[in-house]
Amino acid sequence: MDIIELLISAGLWATVLRIATPLIFGTLGELICERAGVLNLGIEGIMTLGAMVGWMTVYQGGDLWVGIAAAAVAGMLVGLLHGALTVPLGLSQHVTGLGITMLATSLSYFAYRLLLPQISTPPSVDPFAPLGDGWWSSLPWLGQVIGQQTAPTILALVLVLAVAWVLYRTPAGLAVRMVGENPAAADAQGISVTGVRMLAVMVGSAFMAVGGAFLTLSAFNAFFFNMIGGRGWICIALVVFASWRPGKALLGALLFAFFDALQTRLQQMTGGALPYQLFLMLPYVLSILALVVMSRRAAYPQALMVPFRKGER
Repeated sequence: MDIIELLISAGLWATVLRIATPLIFGTLGELICERAGVLNLGIEGIMTLGAMVGWMTVYQGGDLWVGIAAAAVAGMLVGLLHGALTVPLGLSQHVTGLGITMLATSLSYFAYRLLLPQISTPPSVDPFAPLGDGWWSSLPWLGQVIGQQTAPTILALVLVLAVAWVLYRTPAGLAVRMVGENPAAADAQGISVTGVRMLAVMVGSAFMAVGGAFLTLSAFNAFFFNMIGGRGWICIALVVFASWRPGKALLGALLFAFFDALQTRLQQMTGGALPYQLFLMLPYVLSILALVVMSRRAAYPQALMVPFRKGER
C-alpha cells in the first residue's frame, strides 16, 4: 500500500475517529470550564476516575450506558470539589487542578485495589459493539468509517454540535462566555458568576470523565493503571489550538488522532528501518507545530484564571 492509498483508506480514518473520541470529550469539557474562566488541570485525574468508575459499574453488572452515566456523575462530583476550591474560595487554579489530578488518580487506583484485591490480570467486560450495518452503509467510503465506530463516538460528535449551539445560540451560553470575559459586567446584569462557573466546571468535568469511560467501555474492555497516558494534557493544549471554539476543537482532536494513527502505519511500511521512537514522537511534534501556528491568533477568555469577588474592582 502506497502513501496515497493509505491516506484515503477507510480503515485509517475509522482509526482516527476512534482515537479522537476521548480527546473530543476531554477537550469539550476543558473548553466549557475555560470559557467560564476556570482552568481545570484536574482533567487527567478526572479521566482516570471516569475510566475506573465506568468500567467498575459495568463489571459489577451494570449496563454500558449506566457505566457512562456513573462516570459522568463521578466527574461532576470531582468538578464540584474543584469548583468549590477555585470559584468561591479563589484558590490557585493551577495548584488545585494538579491536586485534583493526584487525588482522583490515586482514588481510582485505591478503589480498584480495594474492590478487586486478588486480581493480578485486569478482568474484562463486554464493550460497546461497532455500529455495523445501517442506513449509513449505503454511503460510499463514509459508511465504512461509521460502521466501525461505537455509539459513544457518535455521542461525542453530537456533543460538539450541541456545545457550539448552547454557547453561541442560547442565553445560558452567553452567560458562560460573559463570566469568562467580564464577570463584573455579568454580575451587574444579575448573573450569578459563582453559580455559572460552578455549573460549567461540573458539566465540563462530567464530559472529561465520559472521555475516560470511553477507553474502558469502547476502545478497550478493561481498566489498567496509566491507561489515560497523558490524553488530559493533550486536551488542554487542544483547547488553545481551537481558540476556545467547539468546531475547531473537533478539528484539533482529529488532527492529533490522524498523526497518531499515521505513525503506527508508517512503522509498518518502513519495516523497522527507522527507530520506532521517531514514529512515536511524530504526533506530538506535529501537534506542537500546529499549536504554535494556531495559538498566535488565539483570543483567550479575558477572565481566565482570574478569581471573582463580588464588590471588588
